[in-house]
Amino acid sequence: MSSYIARAMYIETEATPNPATLKFLPGRQVMPAGTREFTSPEAAEVSPLAEALFGLGDVTGVLFGEHFVAVTAAPGVEWGDLKPQVVSVLLDHFVSQAPLFAGGDASGFAVPPEEEHDYGDDPADADIVAQIKDLIETRVRPAVANDGGDIVYRGFREGVVYLGMQGACSGCPSSTATLKHGIESLLKHYVPEVTEVRAA
Repeated sequence: MSSYIARAMYIETEATPNPATLKFLPGRQVMPAGTREFTSPEAAEVSPLAEALFGLGDVTGVLFGEHFVAVTAAPGVEWGDLKPQVVSVLLDHFVSQAPLFAGGDASGFAVPPEEEHDYGDDPADADIVAQIKDLIETRVRPAVANDGGDIVYRGFREGVVYLGMQGACSGCPSSTATLKHGIESLLKHYVPEVTEVRAA
């Protein structure tokens, strides 16, 4: 863990299980609730901060969490070179108290709809789905947020839970182990109808 102090602001950085992703903690709230992931410069256009981070040229992903910004570096990029640039962008943003999203807040833009998948929920499984979503919200998401990532529910069909990996979780070498040995074991323990967990 390292930190930077400048312009009366303190930014901590933490490594994540994904060596391509660093977690930046500005010491203040980033998102009022939930997370927002950007995986391209075009997607980042709704956020001046995300757009500035992609503008550095060596960034391939940005995830806003409640109290952190996770940044993913392009393959082959050294964090020793990129980290000070990211910190500078974050300092400029938070010290100036600029809005996180164009239009001032999260209500000023539309979140792109989740990809359509062929494993939607069966209405007969409503109670099972509610249990799965509750476990993901209360047990899984807080744990992966500590590592600079997020996991979102995508569907449940014929015993299989489909989850989307975001931020540091996406492309992380240990994400398969987390998914299979951590999340799958937890869900199977509490919800016997779950037979498998897969990344969507």
